[in-house]
Amino acid sequence: MNLDTKYWYLRDHKLFDVLSSTELKSICMITNFKSAKKGEIILFSHDENTRVYFLKKGTLKIVEIDEKGNEIVKDIIQKGDIFGEFTLTETQSDEYAVAVSDNVICCSFKMDDFEKLLEKNPQLGLSYTKWMGFRFKRLQNRYSNLMFKDVRTRFKSFLDEWAAKEGTASVDEVVLTNYLTHQDIASLICSTRQTVTQLFNEFKEKGILDYSRTEIILKKAA
Repeated sequence: MNLDTKYWYLRDHKLFDVLSSTELKSICMITNFKSAKKGEIILFSHDENTRVYFLKKGTLKIVEIDEKGNEIVKDIIQKGDIFGEFTLTETQSDEYAVAVSDNVICCSFKMDDFEKLLEKNPQLGLSYTKWMGFRFKRLQNRYSNLMFKDVRTRFKSFLDEWAAKEGTASVDEVVLTNYLTHQDIASLICSTRQTVTQLFNEFKEKGILDYSRTEIILKKAA
């Protein structure tokens, strides 16, 4: 990817709004860009574990393999999200990212380079801190839901949040592109695939939603 393309991808991210054109062009030299097609994996190898990622286009799911070899979906990453090493500390992780949409593009910085960048640009450091604050608040809300809400409420909250971010709304419904399996959703709300399937069928019978392999339609309350 040439420097001009890198520049416009970075300029399009709100985090870098605080940088001048000259500053932005200078950091294009230290960024790494990756692209992936649907189903392709971006592994967090030992070297990759020391990077901070910015998703520029598409959708990813963060996956971990448990002791039994099962795939556990830990998070969904959407355009504009920051992922990888949030705390700027080196940790070991067996997580990897899987593209769930076509034409996924993300950029990344080596940890050392990104730390130096924040030190040189206090406004960027403040902007990054705000982004992380929003991120941790979202995680806190998610963990609170897992601890204090029943599975039916967690399921409905997950669908509502998903719809708010990605849904296409009309007068009486919101349509979602369905790229998650029932097992994926079960992992995200700390449930089982069987329970998620039961909830989909229950909600469909009650007229709350309709679904197929390609889309989920949430009905708006009359």
